[in-house]
Order: sequence, then structure tokens, then C-alpha cells
Amino acid sequence: MKICWAQSLFIVIVIILGLGNILSACGQKGALYLPDDAPQTDMQKQKKKQD
Repeated sequence: MKICWAQSLFIVIVIILGLGNILSACGQKGALYLPDDAPQTDMQKQKKKQD
């Protein structure tokens, strides 16, 4: 079965986009989880007591 030029072009584009996604993810930093809530300040504690 012969592969037409459109099919080969599609395969090349999918490969290029896939490699681009993999390479753009390299070196990303940051938390991989949801961080705990930040400690509350005195003002926030007072507001909660008033409510």
C-alpha cells in the first residue's frame, strides 16, 4: 500500500508537535501538588471572629 504525500505530511506534523510538547515541558519547575493554605494573619483571624 502506497502512502500519499498528505498522509506522510500529517505524520511529520504530528511528530514535530509531539516533540515540541515534550521539549517545552523540560525544565518546568513548580509544585506538583496543591500547596497548603497560607498561615492566616491577625487581621484575617479578627474578621472570622466578627462573622
